[in-house]
Amino acid sequence: MKIKFRLIIVLLLGMIRLSNAQSRDNYNMWFQYLMSARLTDKSTLTALSQYRSFDLAYDTRLFLVSAYVDYEVANEVKPAAGFMFLVLDSYKTDNSKKERYEKRPFQQVTLGGNIGRTSVSHRFRVEERFISNPDEFIVRLRYLISLRIPFNRKGEKEKLYGILKNELRMNVVKEDPFDSNRLTAGLGIKVGKNSAIEVAFINQLETGSTSNYGYIGYRNSFDWRKKNKNK
Repeated sequence: MKIKFRLIIVLLLGMIRLSNAQSRDNYNMWFQYLMSARLTDKSTLTALSQYRSFDLAYDTRLFLVSAYVDYEVANEVKPAAGFMFLVLDSYKTDNSKKERYEKRPFQQVTLGGNIGRTSVSHRFRVEERFISNPDEFIVRLRYLISLRIPFNRKGEKEKLYGILKNELRMNVVKEDPFDSNRLTAGLGIKVGKNSAIEVAFINQLETGSTSNYGYIGYRNSFDWRKKNKNK
């Protein structure tokens, strides 16, 4: 366990150094909790909360809560529908904060597969963004490819795994359709049978700007399926 915590500290220090190329964004952080629960043999509930800051923790940048339910219609093919609520904090040119709220229903399809022992996931999402202050409506398309790379040998208990993701986000019916591209590279550390701590470096490229984040996440899974009473 001591080795695991030392590894987390080393990774976080490395992320902070990588993030040190910007002024206000020197210590961008991204904290997340994600929970998944099997509802039936075919359906799963996923819920998450997320907090992002301009500094290590206190200068709020974004807070969101989200949930969706998917249903496996074929092997590794899972359409889903969900909803997200966000509080967005950004700086104006006079250095004061501007707060906006967003309500975001979304629909998605996830396709799973494997390359050897590495699991690969493709997610296609359409989201309808209702933003306040000022009122704005945006339809956005997102494509995410995720790789989960096991570091254990075949047959051994998994303790560590690699994370590699890239997501492209595009706006529909807008002068500049490109929204952003987000690249994530990190490490997952199993801390229980159904739970893990994840640390990563995130680079987000937008038109005219780039943001870097140190990421810390905790995920766990549950099985809420009704047990067969006849067993």
